[in-house]
Amino acid sequence: MLDEGRRRAARGADVVVGVADTRRRPHTEAMLAGLETLEPARAVHDGRVRTAFDLDRALRRGPAVLLVDDLARANAPGHRNAHRWQDVEELLAAGIDVVTTVNVQHLESLSDVVEKITGVPRAETVPDAVVRRADQIELVDMDPQELRRRMAHGNIHPPEEVDATLASYFRTGNLIALRELALLWVADRVDEALHRYRSERGIGGVWEIRERIVVALTGGPEGDTLVRRASRIAARTAQGRLLAVHVVRSDGLAAGTSSAALARQRQLVESLGGSFHTVVGDDVPTALVEFARAENATQLVLGTSRRGRLERFLTGRGIGETTVALSEDIDVHTVTHERAGHGRPLPSPRSTLPLSRRIAGPLAGLVLPLLLTLLLHHTRGVFNLTSEALLFLVAVVGVACIGGVVSALVAAVAASLLLDYWFIPPVGAFSLGDADNMLALAVFVLVAAVIAGAVDRSLRLSRRAARATAEAETLSSLAGSVVRGDHTVPALLTRTREIFGAESAELVPSSDVTAAQTGDPSVSRVAVGDGHFLVLRGRTLPSSDRRVLAAFAAHVTAAAEHARLAEAAAEVEPVRAADRMRTALLAAVSHDLRTPLAAGWAAVASLRSTDVEFTPDEREELLATADESMARLARLIDNLLDMSRLQAGALKLSLRATELDEVVPAALDSLPSDAPRPVLHGFDQAPPVFADPPLLERVIANLVGNASRHSPPAHPVLLTVSALAGRVELRVVDRGPGLPAGDRDRVFEPFQRLGDTDNTTGVGLGLALARGLTEAMSGTLTPEDTPGGGLTMVVSLPCAG
Repeated sequence: MLDEGRRRAARGADVVVGVADTRRRPHTEAMLAGLETLEPARAVHDGRVRTAFDLDRALRRGPAVLLVDDLARANAPGHRNAHRWQDVEELLAAGIDVVTTVNVQHLESLSDVVEKITGVPRAETVPDAVVRRADQIELVDMDPQELRRRMAHGNIHPPEEVDATLASYFRTGNLIALRELALLWVADRVDEALHRYRSERGIGGVWEIRERIVVALTGGPEGDTLVRRASRIAARTAQGRLLAVHVVRSDGLAAGTSSAALARQRQLVESLGGSFHTVVGDDVPTALVEFARAENATQLVLGTSRRGRLERFLTGRGIGETTVALSEDIDVHTVTHERAGHGRPLPSPRSTLPLSRRIAGPLAGLVLPLLLTLLLHHTRGVFNLTSEALLFLVAVVGVACIGGVVSALVAAVAASLLLDYWFIPPVGAFSLGDADNMLALAVFVLVAAVIAGAVDRSLRLSRRAARATAEAETLSSLAGSVVRGDHTVPALLTRTREIFGAESAELVPSSDVTAAQTGDPSVSRVAVGDGHFLVLRGRTLPSSDRRVLAAFAAHVTAAAEHARLAEAAAEVEPVRAADRMRTALLAAVSHDLRTPLAAGWAAVASLRSTDVEFTPDEREELLATADESMARLARLIDNLLDMSRLQAGALKLSLRATELDEVVPAALDSLPSDAPRPVLHGFDQAPPVFADPPLLERVIANLVGNASRHSPPAHPVLLTVSALAGRVELRVVDRGPGLPAGDRDRVFEPFQRLGDTDNTTGVGLGLALARGLTEAMSGTLTPEDTPGGGLTMVVSLPCAG
């Protein structure tokens, strides 16, 4: 802001600084030199003199450009405006141009998101509409690591606040998230400006400034495939945007649309970072292209047509071909897909028709010939007898499609009688005595019956083929789920229940299958081996479904056996881990416990010796050596015992609200007397944590002791505390050599001493024990890089306040 003011002043503009909060930064204060600065207003509040931006003085001065820092700042009580952005609106109304600043976390639309990310609520916000009305918005962007380096060098905050600030609000993850929010907010404003420019000038062509991928969804089973493919296309380019659209007819009717599938696909789109839209249009291709142009889309993703060649020949171009013809400069992708019947019952292989068609078939067999007779009677003389007989034959075939062969026979008999009475001479009388007429009618009935039988048989075969296809797809889907790893017994039981449309599916021991269940037609059971049955309730299964169910039962048997073996392996793993622990313990004890024992033993033996006369100072030194050796030995034994309790799950906890300023001094007192004392920061305002005080004391002592061994003498260990999102974070900061990223998990393994300059200082249990105790108290212990070099151990515990 000050740099912009200096540029404008150099060009001769009347620039005045209304308010600039330099926070005592020397580089920032130096930029005020040469710029006129208004005197702040002073007011007494709560017995203290406070300074604030003097709005009236600025209005009286009336410069061409006024620099006003911190747009979201709340004004002091007694000011006529509650917020500084309201002061800026008065200045703009008075004809004064304003250059101001605002942090992304103070934007009203982002305040809740920022609070979730940082855990810090923002009381001071500015409406987005106020910021969007600016003639120009400049994003001041910086890499998070570079910003943290500037802070570590003291360019932003005083040196005494740097470590605490870096460890709380200005963590790397927070800065990356805030930076992303700022970039997206500014990008949206650029999109608005571009859309307004195109609308004002009537520009309808696509400008490929940023990839926007539109995927068309019908609610069919191919939707998931289309969404994922479109998402991959959008992910190939920076800032690619995914939009899903569903076209609804104006009359509200839709063929083949599943509301449940659309809802699921909408969730999938939103989970992938896209947006879902619904548009109304009777002409689907036109509606899709118009939506894509309105969104300035660059690519359109469609599913391939499911129509066959004959249907395409009879009905002409489909939606995909028409969309391609209308798209012009929009790229159109047609994606192949497989129809999947997940969660739907298998189609029935039997030829029985629904009740409605069984009733409608015979009725149609009587009504259609009558209606055709009435129609031909009014057009008598137009068709000859052969044509009229063929028309009746077509009616019989239609009835066969509706109600099957029985209905077709009814229609054939009715049609033959009507033909004989109304169209075969003598008209108006039955000519059953004429042999030629009788033969013609018999042939007609025979041909109609044969054609109706062929139609009925083709329908039967079609249903059987659909059944076979569904079974194949079901078994293929089952095999695919097993290959993907979804072979747990609960997952297979859930899939079995969905496929067969049952109310429940469970694995039941044979001893629990009652006689009532055996005789209940709504209960189906299949033996799965090992004395268990796969039991389905809520639907009577035909024999063909039971065949497929047997295949499911085989997979359930394999999954159950796999689960049993996995459980056995899990039972063996703790024993193997204990063996590894025991081996490592013996290797460590053989050296590390012997060292303090030897030193203490030598000191005590020297004191008991009568051959040497020691001075008082020498005796004191030997006693101190023995005492230090025994204290070191006690710490090693305590760590070993606590680690063994953690491994055995026998550690007893007494969790309660614990004040850190009570635990930390006790932890520091337990360190060796020659260890440098760490620097404490923020403990006077730290809320209590929910922890076990003695265990937390051990955690802090181990972390501080480990940090002291690595930190140079000129840089004492720093302990900081901060509260964030219902948790309290304790940071132990050292300025040592740090730790490579690949060793950050290994450092918490027992008997590891990565980077220790002195391998005689312990058995390598400190960090492993610290993490185990922290996790036992529902906390976490994670390592981070210290800005400027070193390692920071972060202990996060639930807040008890």
